[in-house]
Amino acid sequence: MMGSASGRALYVGVTNDLQRRVLEHKNGETAGFTSRYRCYALLYYEPYSDVRDAIAREKQIKGWLRERKERLIETMNPGRVDLAADF
Repeated sequence: MMGSASGRALYVGVTNDLQRRVLEHKNGETAGFTSRYRCYALLYYEPYSDVRDAIAREKQIKGWLRERKERLIETMNPGRVDLAADF
């Protein structure tokens, strides 16, 4: 889950290479939501070995209200620091 510096925008996505994907977002290589709302901080992630499980989880989280997504972030990253700051 990527977030904006203001904390107002959250992006949920799935990838087979987290480091590569985060760097694409940070470098503005992808047009769309993350570029528009400047979601450049990695706030939360879950590793999966099966892509189908990852996609199912992505859809589940996307269906949640923002408050629930925020609580999920708090479980891994209560300080809301960029978990990919040293990528």
